[in-house]
Amino acid sequence: MAASRVLLLLSGRPMSPSFAQSVCRLLGAGPGLGPWPTHCGLKQGQLVLSNGPFPGASTTLPLQRPPFCPFVALDQQQLRARGAELPTNRGVDLGVAVILQSSDQTVLLTRRTNTLSLSPNLWVPPGGHVELDEESAYPPRLSWGLPKYHHIILYLLVVSQESQQQLQGRIQPNPNEVNAFMWLGPDVAAAVATTEDGTETSRHLPQELPPSILIVELEEDGGARPLALPVSTLLRTTPTTAEGKERVSSGTKFALRLWLQHLGRVCPVIRRHS
Repeated sequence: MAASRVLLLLSGRPMSPSFAQSVCRLLGAGPGLGPWPTHCGLKQGQLVLSNGPFPGASTTLPLQRPPFCPFVALDQQQLRARGAELPTNRGVDLGVAVILQSSDQTVLLTRRTNTLSLSPNLWVPPGGHVELDEESAYPPRLSWGLPKYHHIILYLLVVSQESQQQLQGRIQPNPNEVNAFMWLGPDVAAAVATTEDGTETSRHLPQELPPSILIVELEEDGGARPLALPVSTLLRTTPTTAEGKERVSSGTKFALRLWLQHLGRVCPVIRRHS
């Protein structure tokens, strides 16, 4: 198995989490959704996370998991019974996503192609392997099947002095991974960020929002064309069964909430109460 890119300090003792272990739970997260303040640092190519201060910690970041995190849903008895079906050659991977903010206060999102084996047809910030932290899994829900991937995603905010138009002129997306991109403003981002994943409740489009948003769709011949995407597509939540419907990822919603806080905008999260 490749060397772990994520290292935890638990009561000062280092450990590398196994694939099936919930990082949030190991760090002492409660039954809620978070976020939980987590002390972070980098050491010899590893991301070090701890629930307490440690020498070399460079910052404290919020750590969050989705409400349907499969590593929380799998209890130890299920893990023993189904352990042979889980990957044995990998641990917890590390990914990085960039929230690129233009001078006109929009952020860039890209749509992953529907041919990818990992998170197809999702709107996410540009990034890759090495998401403010987020614990992420794919498939994202246990009802879709046992997870095959387990990531900690670092979301990095990059504030540019260039406008959306200037930045767009230099964008060169990889057509094997991305088939569209768009610039999201604060108003639509706020509506997207407050949709509650883990519910099946449909949301009506707020009256103050436009019915559609302009995206740039990449064509197979290397060209690009503008296209109007219904805003309702961006308000979809993660379904309980495996579907390839276009939507915004749960981690991206978390990152958008943090971006809106950076702008000084209040973005309440709508939650169900049982």
